[in-house]
Amino acid sequence: MPINPADSPIYGTVFGSDAMRAVFDDVAGLRRMLVVEAALARVEGRLGLIPATAAAAIDAAAPQVTLDPVALGASVRSVGYPVVALVAALSRQAGEAGRWTHWGATTQDILDTALALQLRDALALLRGSLLATIRALAGQAARHRRAVMPGRTHLQHALPITFGLKCAVWLQPLLAHVQRLDQLRPRVERVQFGGAAGTLASLGDAGITVLEALAAELGLAAPPAPWHVARDGVAEAVGFAGLLCGSLAKIATDIVLLTQTEVGEAAEPHAEGRGGSSTMPQKRNPIASEYILAAARGVQALVPLMQNAMAGDQERATGPWQAEALAIPQAFVLTHGALLAAQALAEDMVVDAARMRRNLDATNGLIVAEAVMMGLAPQLGRTEAHHVVRHASDAALAGGISLAEALSREAAVTDKLDAAAIARLTDPTRYLGSADAFIDRVLAAAKSCC
Repeated sequence: MPINPADSPIYGTVFGSDAMRAVFDDVAGLRRMLVVEAALARVEGRLGLIPATAAAAIDAAAPQVTLDPVALGASVRSVGYPVVALVAALSRQAGEAGRWTHWGATTQDILDTALALQLRDALALLRGSLLATIRALAGQAARHRRAVMPGRTHLQHALPITFGLKCAVWLQPLLAHVQRLDQLRPRVERVQFGGAAGTLASLGDAGITVLEALAAELGLAAPPAPWHVARDGVAEAVGFAGLLCGSLAKIATDIVLLTQTEVGEAAEPHAEGRGGSSTMPQKRNPIASEYILAAARGVQALVPLMQNAMAGDQERATGPWQAEALAIPQAFVLTHGALLAAQALAEDMVVDAARMRRNLDATNGLIVAEAVMMGLAPQLGRTEAHHVVRHASDAALAGGISLAEALSREAAVTDKLDAAAIARLTDPTRYLGSADAFIDRVLAAAKSCC
């Protein structure tokens, strides 16, 4: 039975995705190692470093290798990695040509290049789901640009905003994440080929030629030098996952708060039984948001592990590098699960514009006290206007009356503003500043991104 919820057939339904698990499961990793071995043989055969017939035999044998978990596990227990047993199995499968397998390579070359292939697939999965989430949030921002709601600072009413603006604010960092992802991929999707100590000495003067040809064969970048003890690329990939999860956690946090019974302005999409309670039939708990938050915390806890693993000693690390296996698969599985949950929220969230308006009116106009202050400031000066409106606000709170009524009792106000002007200044729909323009700017950026 799995001990990690991300791998569990039970908890894995909310932690992670089958698609990302398929990228990082044991068999997928081993098969990619065989892909690397086969590509190496093809390249070396073309370059005349091994017989062309042997290269063809190794290439044909690689997909046919039977993966024996017992033998592979015994090898890992003995030498720390499955590559020795895997190469032995490939050599047996290739017959006489088997003596040419793994020519000039070392274990970490195969492991790291297979990891680069996995990360390429993993980042592509994230990119696809990220774009889908962006498109969904852009649709929500456009759809709800007129849904006026309370903006909240310190969890209290501040100024009116629109739900469309809130969606645009959620959306903006996701656009930056697409840029980050595209920028980091060349630093991550690189072949690793350095031989025993990073010199490729066993290949004589053909080392760089093989490195570059192997990179081209696998569709990976060719680094200037081997990166076996320069782990910034893989650490950056997990760091990116942590940043992405942070932005998703912001969305999830807001949804949880908006779902509260006393607020009720937005909610997760509902299906029969979803978010239910074993004792309270009325409950519709924000389950997706809760698991986004849990996954984000899990991924962000793995970022320091990856950064600590960068301190590899000398030309082959004794522990730091090996720790990466504890972080990379879990980080990507959890991130993709969180992203798919956020995509579903973005596509089908329930928005209650009427409830937003009722909440907007809950303070009897106090939410636009700043609007009144700015309206009076040209006549009274900003400091005096602030004092007058603060006095009227206190009176409104103490008397349980509207801000408009309290203002109508202030001589300093009525000397400057008639009833119609007070009504305009205390209308929250008229105090939205550049909200619409900000939405348009984010939507334009989203259109060019996607």
